[in-house]
Amino acid sequence: MNPVAPLVKTAFLDPEINLAIATLLGFGFGFFLERAGFGSAKKLSAQWFGKDWSVFRVMFTGIVVAMLGILTLDQLGIMPFGMLYLNSTYLLPQTIGGLMMGIGFVIGGYCPGTSFVGLASGKLDAAFYILGLVLGVFVFVEIWDFIEPLLQIGAMGKVTLFQFFGVSPWIIGFVVVLIAIGGTMFANWFEQKKG
Repeated sequence: MNPVAPLVKTAFLDPEINLAIATLLGFGFGFFLERAGFGSAKKLSAQWFGKDWSVFRVMFTGIVVAMLGILTLDQLGIMPFGMLYLNSTYLLPQTIGGLMMGIGFVIGGYCPGTSFVGLASGKLDAAFYILGLVLGVFVFVEIWDFIEPLLQIGAMGKVTLFQFFGVSPWIIGFVVVLIAIGGTMFANWFEQKKG
């Protein structure tokens, strides 16, 4: 059998082995987040106040590397883009959710992933953040019947930027790389200006 990714969908990789690999990758990701200092609310909050642009650089680097990897693997036929899972787009609820997460990030100093990294490294504030996250999930479930109709506003289905604009995925990739380079140059300039 030809090993075409995603390997579980093509039955090349057993789901249990896939889960084990995903677990190891998750622990590895958490380890490197902690090593980069992203298990600290102070480090993460510094991004929002323009004092430390490490989070921006690391996240944009991850986005660019993953994007170029996916585009290349699709081009080579190793991992066809159509086999990857995509969330459906709902403009209004996802915009509201993004704003709520951003506000929570600024107030708490963590995002959901980094809060667990903080907890694993013994930070008590991360435990309170996770408690708030869990309470938020319970509130969401309790008001589901009331807000469900709102969650369909702006439904666009599973759409990517290159499909939306009707261009090659590589054009979007090129634009994202330019944004990353420009953003990194701005971050370097801003940090030097702040001293």
